[in-house]
Amino acid sequence: MKTALITGGSRGIGRAISLRLARDGVRVAVHYGRNDEAAKQTVAEIEAFGGQAFAIKAELSEPGAVARLWLAFDAQADGLDILVNNAAVIAPGPFSGQTEGQLDQLLKVNVQAPFFLIQQGLSRLRDAGRIVNITSGVTRIAFPEDVAYSITKGALSTMTLALAKELGPRGITVNSVAPGIVETDMNSWLADPVAAEAAASYSVFHRVGQPADVADVVAFVVSDDARWVTGQYVDATGGSQL
Repeated sequence: MKTALITGGSRGIGRAISLRLARDGVRVAVHYGRNDEAAKQTVAEIEAFGGQAFAIKAELSEPGAVARLWLAFDAQADGLDILVNNAAVIAPGPFSGQTEGQLDQLLKVNVQAPFFLIQQGLSRLRDAGRIVNITSGVTRIAFPEDVAYSITKGALSTMTLALAKELGPRGITVNSVAPGIVETDMNSWLADPVAAEAAASYSVFHRVGQPADVADVVAFVVSDDARWVTGQYVDATGGSQL
């Protein structure tokens, strides 16, 4: 049985990825930062349909969090096949109002944590493994509504490209999957019908994305069928702003 670590795996897109991979027969380490109940519910749902999962708590913005996460992982698993860097934070607002503290927080969680998770995880990741970085469609378009977030996701896409070449000799693929606007609690503003309609208009399908839409793409990228796909930016925005 393969083992996967999904950061931010208890809510939103990460939860959908955890559930999908578990249904595909993967043992899932569900990482989370603070919400104990959400993590328990995700693990319980996986176990209810016969899957295997365990939760790992680590606040990725804290010093030493990555090392502690891996120690907790090692206590329950003897190796890794799939790493999905999904955990992220946002700091929406105009460029003129962004603070040093906000940018520092985004860089710690969205860039620094994935960097060191991969770096420290390579000794655990088996040959022919899979790394998926969840980036964003805002790296493809101009998005002045959240410049800081866009910067961090752009950095993740660049890291994906470099590491695909670095890890190719081991048969490890490294890819980015870029969602568009997805209905999660992070995007609570979608509760406004006017805002939701405007968001839906971005996609050629005229709807807002669902977490499962992204999870299904990730499931392909980490599968054996995607063994010849690496260093790619996989757009999962539903054709937003083509």
